[in-house]
Amino acid sequence: MDLDKKVSIAVVRRLPRYYRYLADLLKMDITRVSSKELSARMGITASQIRQDLNCFGGFGQQGYGYNVESLYNEIGNILGLNNKYQAIIIGAGNMGQALANYTNFEKRGFKLTAIFDVDPELIGKSINNIGIRDLETIDSYIKDNKVDVAMLCVPYEQTPIIADRVARLGVKGLWNFSPMDLELPYDVIIENVHLSDSLMVLGYKINQKLKNGKNKK
Repeated sequence: MDLDKKVSIAVVRRLPRYYRYLADLLKMDITRVSSKELSARMGITASQIRQDLNCFGGFGQQGYGYNVESLYNEIGNILGLNNKYQAIIIGAGNMGQALANYTNFEKRGFKLTAIFDVDPELIGKSINNIGIRDLETIDSYIKDNKVDVAMLCVPYEQTPIIADRVARLGVKGLWNFSPMDLELPYDVIIENVHLSDSLMVLGYKINQKLKNGKNKK
């Protein structure tokens, strides 16, 4: 792969889908797959699949298709799943607790090491065997421990303050669950997650289906 080549974010966002579908094929003991067969499973055109994978070198052979295990491993490497990033959660409310109880982080290359909150009733307790620490100790924790990613589950008004604080301490990436589209003037990667947006898209699709059903009557 050409490291200087700029890959569009649209392509990057499709990579986890390829990874998931290839994992399903491995579970079915399928050893090779064509772009056409993968297209039928994923609902993406075969041409788009070939274009996406060609951004990283192609991996396929004409007349053979793709070796499923090899492609699965290659995409995993591209996504950095073998890097073992160290992660913390800031905010032990409902969202923070849900993330802490998610058991697949390590399979995706992220190891959760600590949770931080300001609520004295939560500090000292554990979620999924991970202790909840006082937010006041976060500076010393990050300085003393390798922290690559901070998952932000804090109130809207606190988001930029907390984000700025951990970014200055050298955290490489922020996974932001606040409704705010977070931006910072630092060399830090930010992924804003808006669950309500996805829910509203679902509502739109249901609404369109209901309208189409009425129009057919």
